[in-house]
Amino acid sequence: MKNQATVIPLVNEPATLNAQIIPLNNNPTPKARRRFTLRPLLQRIIPGVCGMILLLGVWQIAALYSTGFPGPVSTWQAAVTLFADPFYNAGPNDQGIGWNVLASLQRVAIGFGLAALVGIPAGFLLGRFLFLGRMFSPIIALLRPVSPLAWLPIGLLLFQRAEPASSWTIFICSIWPMVINTAEGVQRIPRDYLNVARVLNLSEFTIMRKILFPAVLPAVLTGVRLSIGIAWLVIVAAEMLTGGLGIGFWIWNEWNNLNVENILIAIAIIGVVGLLLEQALMLLARRFSWQDSQQENK
Repeated sequence: MKNQATVIPLVNEPATLNAQIIPLNNNPTPKARRRFTLRPLLQRIIPGVCGMILLLGVWQIAALYSTGFPGPVSTWQAAVTLFADPFYNAGPNDQGIGWNVLASLQRVAIGFGLAALVGIPAGFLLGRFLFLGRMFSPIIALLRPVSPLAWLPIGLLLFQRAEPASSWTIFICSIWPMVINTAEGVQRIPRDYLNVARVLNLSEFTIMRKILFPAVLPAVLTGVRLSIGIAWLVIVAAEMLTGGLGIGFWIWNEWNNLNVENILIAIAIIGVVGLLLEQALMLLARRFSWQDSQQENK
């Protein structure tokens, strides 16, 4: 028997499908886009606003149940009067709050700048050379916990004036975070980097400039950020004891005049200035941090 095959002709023309193509709109509507961008912002703002409302509520309750303690409304009225002319000058002992803040910032800049000039190179040397690190480690451990105001009489004895003594107090208190963080940053550098430098016969200055400084810069900026906070805290206490122009002496003078509203305003000013200084240094630290740069590139 022969197998017979049935030939089925192929249809070359494709079947026509009655389908309607609906284009997809990948671009979100302006309302959806606005909701997407505002949600993270609201998540950050709403908790902060709630915290401020809680603070004002506790403040108002404390003012109601205490004698002589001003509430938020009276303090706000005093602030409006105070900031109406913050840079008036009626004599050496009667100047506006703006001049007092600038005087304190000037002292902080002098003491903090000297501490950075001494502390950062010292931290590099202590971290780079083991003998120096072991030699000065007991001295740092002994002097670092000393209260800032304990150094003020030493400054008055050495300089015989209140103005250098305040800067000296800031210097001696803000130098330790920079020394410690810089030294620890140098010690955490991988040994392979230094071994390659020895193979290439690089000089010590080239090692410092090309290897140590770029790798240790985030740790240095962390120490700088901690030091500026300590410096701003110390200057207020030092000015209360030394007198003269400055936010610390201004607070003490207002206490002698029983202007509690102005004291509360000064506390808020100290907090705002300290926050701005710290945030500025944090932005600078993120700018030079290689870890953050790698995360952004990903």
